[in-house]
Amino acid sequence: MEILMTSQGRSVTTTDVEFIQRLLNDHPSWNRTRLSEELCHIWHWYTANGKHKDMACRSLLLKLHRRGHIQLPLPQRPANNDYRHWKFPDLSYARDSIEGSLSTLIPLNIVPVFAAPSKQQLIKCLLHHHHYLGYRGTLGESIGYLVYDRHHRVIACLTFGAAAWKTAPRDNFIAWDPATRVRNLSYLTNNLRFLILPWVQVRNLASHILSLVVQRLNNDWMTHYKHPLYLVETFVDISKFDGASYRAANWIRIGQTKGRTRQDRHRTLKVPIKDIYLYPLHKFFKEKLNQ
Repeated sequence: MEILMTSQGRSVTTTDVEFIQRLLNDHPSWNRTRLSEELCHIWHWYTANGKHKDMACRSLLLKLHRRGHIQLPLPQRPANNDYRHWKFPDLSYARDSIEGSLSTLIPLNIVPVFAAPSKQQLIKCLLHHHHYLGYRGTLGESIGYLVYDRHHRVIACLTFGAAAWKTAPRDNFIAWDPATRVRNLSYLTNNLRFLILPWVQVRNLASHILSLVVQRLNNDWMTHYKHPLYLVETFVDISKFDGASYRAANWIRIGQTKGRTRQDRHRTLKVPIKDIYLYPLHKFFKEKLNQ
């Protein structure tokens, strides 16, 4: 029984592929979503709050399809998560130069964004037009934040999503073995994007925003996803940034990536080396993450 691939701790064998194709043959009316829901139920593939790992399963199915192991039904609508060719609207927001001291902007208003369409569109627009990595969407549980100053001007945004599946410095720091990591990874989140708009030049603003956001992040997550977070991670491209804002906000630098992507099975792809920073959200985060 050959293992064809592994995704988020789930190994897929030739027997699994035969079973998936049999499900498709026996239920020709099923679409990709229906198949994913059924497999999550059969495999007991759930998040920490009891929801199906639908996006992870759909991603796995698509990889199997593209490699010729299974034949998925045609998608019912075009994929909406390929942002490389997405036409982002250029929404209206103030772009006047903002300089001076932090005291002229505070108190800041940190607005969590889950499903409000107008706020989501604004975050997507800001990241697409002004972040060097653009906007690529998120899988699974995620949250965005818009940051407004005391004059109701948007000055920054952040997004948080799924933590990295594995990275040796972080896993060693937590003292994780593979099985425990798989079981508890949902109690971590990754600060995927942090953008202060380019016309905002205010000393200490970035670290102040980071401090405010991590103070409320766990409560926001609990409210929406019904389970806690114990740790936040982020990866800082050292070719572009020095991580000073994260250090000033008391994040802990615990090592560096190896300059490879998660798709680099043959160790040939090179990407920028990144510093790895962590921020504990619980005093006994290591104990919680090793239960």
